[in-house]
Amino acid sequence: MIVFFKTQNNNILAVQSREALTAETSEKLVWLFDNATLLTENAIAGSYIGPRREMITPWSTNAVEITQNMGISGIERIEEYYPNMGDASFDPMLQRKYEGLDQELFTINKQPEPIVYIDNIEAYNEQEGLALNPDEMAYLNGIAEKLGRKLTDSEVFGFSQVNSEHCRHKIFNGLYIIDGEEKELSLFKLIKKTSETNPNTLVSAYKDNVAFNAGPEIEQFAPKSGDKPDFFEIKKIKSVISLKAETHNFPTTVEPFNGAATGTGGEIRDRLGGGKASLPIAGTAVYMTSYPRCEAGKSWEESIKERNWLYQTPEQILIKASNGASDFGNKFGQPLICGSLLCFEHEEEDKQYGFDKVIMLAGGVGFGTQRDALKGEPAVGEKVVVLGGDNYRIGMGGGAVSSVNTGQYANAIELNAVQRANPEMQKRAANVIRTLAESDNNPIVSIHDHGAGGHLNCLSELVESTGGKIDMSKLPIGDPTLSAKEIIGNESQERMGLLVKEEDLALINRIADRERSPMYVVGETTGDMNFVFEQADGEKPINLRLDYMIGKPPRTIIKDNTVEANFANPATDAAQIESYVKQVLSMEHVACKDWLTNKVDRSVTGKIARQQCAGELQLPLNDLGVVALDYRGKEGIATSIGHAPLAALANPEAGSVLAISEALTNIVWARLANGIESVSLSANWMWPCKNEGEDARLYKAVEACSDFACSLGINIPTGKDSLSMTQKYGDKKVLSPGTVIISAGAEVADVKQVVSPVVKNDKSSSIYYIDFSFDNLKLGGSVLYQCLGKIGNDVPTVQNPEYFADAFNSIQALIANNYIMAGHDISEGGLITALLEMTFANTKGGLCINLSSLAEKDTIKLLFSENPGVFIQTKNNAEVEKLLTENGIGFAKIGYPIEERSLIVVKDDEKYTFDIDAMRDVWYRPSYLLDRKQSGEQCAKERFENYKNQPLDLAILSNFTGQLSQFNLQTPHAESGIKAAIIREKGTNGEREMAYALYLAGFDVKDVHMTDLASGRETLEDINMIVFCGGFSNSDVLGSAKGWAGGFLYNDKAKKALDNFYARQDTLSLGICNGCQLMVELNLINPEHEKRTKMLHNNSHKFESNFVGLTIPQNNSVMFGSLSGSRLGIWVAHGEGKFYLPMGEENYNIIAKYTHAGYPANPNGSDYNVAGICSADGRHLAMMPHLERAIFPWQWAHYPAGRQDEITPWVEAFVNAFNWIKNNFKG
Repeated sequence: MIVFFKTQNNNILAVQSREALTAETSEKLVWLFDNATLLTENAIAGSYIGPRREMITPWSTNAVEITQNMGISGIERIEEYYPNMGDASFDPMLQRKYEGLDQELFTINKQPEPIVYIDNIEAYNEQEGLALNPDEMAYLNGIAEKLGRKLTDSEVFGFSQVNSEHCRHKIFNGLYIIDGEEKELSLFKLIKKTSETNPNTLVSAYKDNVAFNAGPEIEQFAPKSGDKPDFFEIKKIKSVISLKAETHNFPTTVEPFNGAATGTGGEIRDRLGGGKASLPIAGTAVYMTSYPRCEAGKSWEESIKERNWLYQTPEQILIKASNGASDFGNKFGQPLICGSLLCFEHEEEDKQYGFDKVIMLAGGVGFGTQRDALKGEPAVGEKVVVLGGDNYRIGMGGGAVSSVNTGQYANAIELNAVQRANPEMQKRAANVIRTLAESDNNPIVSIHDHGAGGHLNCLSELVESTGGKIDMSKLPIGDPTLSAKEIIGNESQERMGLLVKEEDLALINRIADRERSPMYVVGETTGDMNFVFEQADGEKPINLRLDYMIGKPPRTIIKDNTVEANFANPATDAAQIESYVKQVLSMEHVACKDWLTNKVDRSVTGKIARQQCAGELQLPLNDLGVVALDYRGKEGIATSIGHAPLAALANPEAGSVLAISEALTNIVWARLANGIESVSLSANWMWPCKNEGEDARLYKAVEACSDFACSLGINIPTGKDSLSMTQKYGDKKVLSPGTVIISAGAEVADVKQVVSPVVKNDKSSSIYYIDFSFDNLKLGGSVLYQCLGKIGNDVPTVQNPEYFADAFNSIQALIANNYIMAGHDISEGGLITALLEMTFANTKGGLCINLSSLAEKDTIKLLFSENPGVFIQTKNNAEVEKLLTENGIGFAKIGYPIEERSLIVVKDDEKYTFDIDAMRDVWYRPSYLLDRKQSGEQCAKERFENYKNQPLDLAILSNFTGQLSQFNLQTPHAESGIKAAIIREKGTNGEREMAYALYLAGFDVKDVHMTDLASGRETLEDINMIVFCGGFSNSDVLGSAKGWAGGFLYNDKAKKALDNFYARQDTLSLGICNGCQLMVELNLINPEHEKRTKMLHNNSHKFESNFVGLTIPQNNSVMFGSLSGSRLGIWVAHGEGKFYLPMGEENYNIIAKYTHAGYPANPNGSDYNVAGICSADGRHLAMMPHLERAIFPWQWAHYPAGRQDEITPWVEAFVNAFNWIKNNFKG
């Protein structure tokens, strides 16, 4: 039966239950639904919009689990529907209109289809859109003959997925014949050549989900055990560093939010699935679309006719895809610290180019132990385990459909590839894997993620050296109408496959139960080299030898001829230089990316040493991202991005060289462990193959990429290809420009030695220009030419790779000697853009630049060419010039800082003066235009008006020395006997950094999960301080912390433990972010108030991420009292952080306020600008910002200049808590 509730905003919640609701259950649901009204009607009249009935939403999955944790049984599904007011916009990929809501709302008139034996494989291939080629169909017919039977639909479908271009990279492994000449090496062998030539520190390449390089010895901070509450400890481990990048282009084109979300989730799972388990730390993202056309008047957009977009407009894709990727990372707990964006269309010589089939890249870095870097050898009788969610009709055919041109198949087939993202479920599975990876004896033999190809691809790879049998009755079914083929092949995400010994199942099951991670033992290895899926009735939808399924079908042969590209050059006029600068700054990929960075968590883990934003204005200007490998804040990983598809159109070889060059001139600003040889690359290839000339261009591009990497002394141990980058509109087609996106990763020697692009206003310093290209300045493929509607033929490249490597290592030496005050690369937008960007994050000062010493006479080429190079700022002129000269590197001293807020550029007798603030507004405006679509017009406008008027204004009290010795702190430390506990729920993701902050202050820190409290394993009796940690418990479904609160209020043991803790006088508590929301929901701060405090959605109704200033007013709190009068920087990362305080300000013990009242420095619109409140006695504190992610100066996005601090004042808050307990109760 279905019961309906009406919410306070007139939405309808439909609750499907196996039985009638009791009065007690109804009362609980009314509370859970925030005092919604239980309706008595069996049907609701009116027009509504809600989810498609055939797809149970992740929101529903979480809502149902919340009810289970509240002791309610029998509820199967909960969905929300909102009134259709006529003008309501909705996503037809995910939602539909309903005329009335009734008891048939969730009914799907479909029965599971029986196993089908295929008579005609060719016809079945066309019917199902399997993208099998004639050789593969002949191969399958041959297998059927050998078996003496017809193949089943599951076998043919499964083969198509496992052997799709998406999964098997047939073109990259194929034989190339270009202009009649057979090429000696395949594309894949060209890439592998880089690792054979330059193995450097590689541990694993090409044969796993990720690539590993040997890393440093680091500290592992983790609980002693993971199957019960236990205390954190520090252990030394030998690490490996992982690098990976994935693309999810087709699903993002069709349905951007879930396409990009599952792209991010899949890439995270890749880094979980390396070796015998590894762990992700931070992510990257790249979005490439056609022009968004946010406003009229841009000539480069208006010169090309807008298409009748197949699914979504480019603007919708940009917003929804970045929302999806951000949302997944935010909820999983992976920060996104580096990325890129490109919008492009072009028409010339009867060819139309544009990213109509979009590029969505998700990448990232992580680490593991050297012990677990390689997968184990499977043995007969080992168990196949699946962690994660249910099977749904998701992504059916996603791998195969991703391998053909978008628009080639019927709409229904392409919609079948729409994805479903549940990051909180993936986090649960990841927590199990994390526990196993951190244990002294990791029981995992092998591990693989579920992605393209579903169970079939994942489980076949687990058992490929032994054979295996899968019991289909053990696989979880979220949709009872699934056929065998759909159960086996669906691409429901958030799942991992493990191979383990039978004797280890009990331990893994205990861990999974504790983490609320579903776990299923679904099969075992057999030793017969067969791969079998067997139903409960004995039927076998798949019963094949493994070498038939994942053997060696006929090798793909690619024949193509060279087609010479000829792209015209535009006319340019030096009198238009200021206009050109404004146009270049207005191009989305050059312009401010605040609309992307302001909605994605850039601080979670507490290991982020460098993310996108810089300076007192916190503008997205940094060239790279950097993470620490442990909380000591020394060794780490740097990552960066590079691409040059416009240049690649005119010259594919140069495009590859420029892509690598950009990644390297971005990553050079971190002090690497071993110079350029520290760097490994991921190369992700997106190309419109099977169009005349494009396969030949791809071969040239890959060959040039390989040669350049080999010459530089670096390798490319990982990557991906997506080679069907064509979008069809009837008989017309648009080619996505052939693109390689380079992701660089490298070990960092010291995360505290990373150069910022923000120029220091020191008139005694100098600006130097260092060219890396050894080439003449050229404008082909530049953003300037793009603005003028052209590509150009003459593009820059790197003429001397050895010189480039020497220049790179020279910059590294300058960084190691602390000679560089600021530095920035020259890439998109050219020299003028780089110089302006170096000044944008300041509120004062400018630059005077004289280019007369440079040989190039054409000022437009000087200002706008994108030859690889860098600018550095230094006061050590003599030392810098000596080192560069000794290394044979050319340089030019071109300028110095000035007080005037201008960029003055002189070239011989020409002089140009640019108003920096005016240019910065031009640069920021495209961000505002896109931000309107996600933050709303009012908040977007406020952000645009306020961003330059809210600089970080920081003040550290004079009695704070910044040294560990001030508080007698050391790690590791002996047991102190003063115990704190971090309390987490499924979806919590900020517990490790909080635990370390407590540990640093002297506490013995215990890891406590809600399941420990609910089961009675933990009572908190010996705990003096508890901290409710940040994250997204239950994915914030039904309100932030509502479900978490229900777990306390409606579970007797958990409620008793909490009540007893708060009844004691020797206790302290802290709630951060989601934990703050929980404390407010449970009324733990001001239970004496008649009018209750509430936490509401941010005014922008979106997730807000920023590094902001807090003012600590005079207060009597245990933790913050001694910080009164400080103005400190801190991270915010939340969606429902607005304090609603219904009483006068004087009624609250306010412990922190946002320093600036307006948005976005006050990110949520809280009453009285409040960021945190405390109980009247000062013992219990709730705040939204994350002080635990700002305890070290290297974690701050902007730290006061001139200080040499080891720790920040936020550490004092934790020390105060420790001392209060010690002095009052433990002395």
